[in-house]
Order: sequence, then C-alpha cells, then structure tokens
Amino acid sequence: MLRDSEDYTATDFEYMRHGDRSMTMRLFRPNGDGPFPVVVDLHGGCWTKGAVEDGYERDAYFAKAGIAGASLEFRDGADAYPTSLTDINYAIRWLKASAARLCLDPNRVGVTGQSSGGHLAMLVAMRPHDPRYAGIALSEDGARIDATVQAVGMTWPVINPLSRYNNATRLKNGPDTPKWVGDIPERHDLYWKSKAAMAEGNPMLALENGEPVETPPAIWVQGRPDPVHDYRDPDSPVDLNEPERFAANYRNAGGEIEIADIEFATRNSDLSSEPLVAFFKKHL
Repeated sequence: MLRDSEDYTATDFEYMRHGDRSMTMRLFRPNGDGPFPVVVDLHGGCWTKGAVEDGYERDAYFAKAGIAGASLEFRDGADAYPTSLTDINYAIRWLKASAARLCLDPNRVGVTGQSSGGHLAMLVAMRPHDPRYAGIALSEDGARIDATVQAVGMTWPVINPLSRYNNATRLKNGPDTPKWVGDIPERHDLYWKSKAAMAEGNPMLALENGEPVETPPAIWVQGRPDPVHDYRDPDSPVDLNEPERFAANYRNAGGEIEIADIEFATRNSDLSSEPLVAFFKKHL
C-alpha cells in the first residue's frame, strides 16, 4: 500500500457519508507549496468489483509529475446507477471547496478512470449539472461550487454500456464464447438493472442523440488489441470501432479528443499513465 515518499504525501480523507458508511479518498499530493492541479481517479471493475486501491500506483505517478491524484471510493454494484455519479460529482465539488486547505487549485481539476471508471469519468464530465448527479448539497458555503472539470482522461473505457452488454450477451449465448466474456452480462445487470438505463447513462448515445453536454478536452488511452473495449458495434450503422466512433462524435459536438494507442501487454504499467500525465500537464 503506497504511502508518503520523497516526491509526494499520501493522505486519506472522508469526503462524505451514507448513513454509517464512510466514503473515502486517498490524495497523493506533490511535495511543495502548491497549489497543485488535481485529478480525481475512478477505478474500474465493471461497475461492481473494483477498489479504491486500484488507482494508487497511477496517482503516485501523477504526484511525481506535479499533479495531485485523488483515488476515490464510490458506491457501485448493487447500489446501482446513478449512485456512482452522485458520489463522484459530490467528491469533485468537495475537493474544490477544500482546495485552499489541501494546497490544490480549484480551477485546475480533471477526472480520469479505467474501463468502467473511464465511462464514469466521461459521463460526470459531460453532465456536471445533472440534478441526479448533483443532488447531494455541499455546505452552504459551497452551494455555488459545481462539478465542472477542465479535462477528462480515459483508459480503455466502457464508453457504451449498452453496446458492450449486447456484444457480450451475444457471444455468451453463441457456440464458442471467448474467455473474456466471463460474467460481464451479469455484472451489467447488477449495476444497470435495465437496458434502458444502459442507454441513458451512455456517453456515446448522449452525443449521437444530440444531448447538450459539456465537452472538456479529453484523451482515450487504448491498449490494442482489446476485444473487451475496442470493437465495432454490429448494431451501429457507423463502420468504426468504439474509440474512433466516440472520438468522431465528440469532435462533432465541439470537443477536443485524442486517442493514444499502447501495446496491450503494457497497459498495466506506467506506460499507460505517460500519455495521461502529458495530457493533464497540457490542459490543467
């Protein structure tokens, strides 16, 4: 478990409670005076089985580069959509409200996530004012603080939950089910409850349906080959894999996005964090 080093200080904070349940984050803050830009980091795990510790290595890497990283615990699994977004939206606002005492810059805030966490990162960035996500108020002093972010980074996100569910379900019901399918359909069912929810909480379809959303600068880091996240949706008339399809939609909506390809075998190393650090240094 990563703690302090000569480059950063790692501190745990409780940012909110749900009854007796404490919701925490570990903040990896560069040593020095600050104020520092900060990136909220969202773990993956098919919305059901990830852990806050999954982001520690990445956030320590951010901190060594002069960017604070906040590994976030949030509700998921049977708590169901949209509880994750409610917690994440609140955490962004909490960090902004606490910026002065934490030596952070509230005007340089980003969000990142891996796999299902990448989906959540993009969705919270696109809909910072959604009343379902922003429904838990800060203290009166923080009433005017919102959850807008200046940049969003994704590593192999599940950008289209409905497409991934349909794809995995078809393959699971077929004669030669790939090993990667596993229990993906069941995990989608646990969190999303319905296809209608998968379609609504869907960054890809939000753009294709013309929803007015925020489009901060974005990066999609993709390990290839990767049939779990990088595939062509057979239900879409667009002849592009999901990363390129989303990027085209994002640009059409006025956003700036880049796709950074890495080797699949290196995706759990610092090589997947290097493009993120360069991106956030540019935009925060």
